[in-house]
Amino acid sequence: MLELYHNINSVCAQKVRIALYEKDQEVKEHLLTLQGDQNDPAYMKLNPNGVVPTLVHDGNVITESSLILYYIDEAFPEPALMPKAPIARHRTRLYNKLIDEYVHNACTILTFATAFRPRFLKMKREDWLAEINKAPLQRRAEYKRSVIEHGLDSEFAVDAVHQHQKLISWMAYDLKRGPYLTGDAFSNADCAVIPYILRLELLKLDGMWSTEPAIADWWHRVQKRPSVKATIFERMKEMDWAPFRNLSPDPWPKVESLLKAA
Repeated sequence: MLELYHNINSVCAQKVRIALYEKDQEVKEHLLTLQGDQNDPAYMKLNPNGVVPTLVHDGNVITESSLILYYIDEAFPEPALMPKAPIARHRTRLYNKLIDEYVHNACTILTFATAFRPRFLKMKREDWLAEINKAPLQRRAEYKRSVIEHGLDSEFAVDAVHQHQKLISWMAYDLKRGPYLTGDAFSNADCAVIPYILRLELLKLDGMWSTEPAIADWWHRVQKRPSVKATIFERMKEMDWAPFRNLSPDPWPKVESLLKAA
């Protein structure tokens, strides 16, 4: 039996849902709002970091989204989401490592500096500080404090933009050599990257790949993939789209200036 604790908008959960769909695996879902319920003691017993997703397979708890992707591919081998060639397997792991170590935090920073910031600014400072300080990972709480207070003028915004630009440059390089990120077949690299490109688009930052037609073509194709449609676009309700509608101010001019300043 498979159980998945997740959130519709969570980029980490989205990649796992894509992989599970590709494997034709049904799961019992537990939806979290991520507005405090991720810190509930019952959930923290499953995932002490208080993040999603968490996969439970026959009673065994599997955490960390990139590791969950590898686990799913090993537990359910067909169709394979890891390439056969060693160099392509290595490249797939590199994408996951880049995301885990740099891009995910960068995504959190840009999202909280733009789409999520208005909700917090409507609250008393002590209230939103109390909410974000509940997170076990205090470094992430520090990022959030800074971008809620300063938006894209935060000291962390420049590096966040540059980490996304590094991801874009990797994709541009690889997609000139094949239709997917690590070759001719859809892989765990694509599963991992799709949510972050979607998030950039939702934040009106798709200008980051406006000069890269190979990325635009890849993005157009993967959005039509049944796994992506079913697990992301068809799952998002108005409450999920709402934070990204009518972003004000438009973040692209500021981000573009940060890119040019590099």
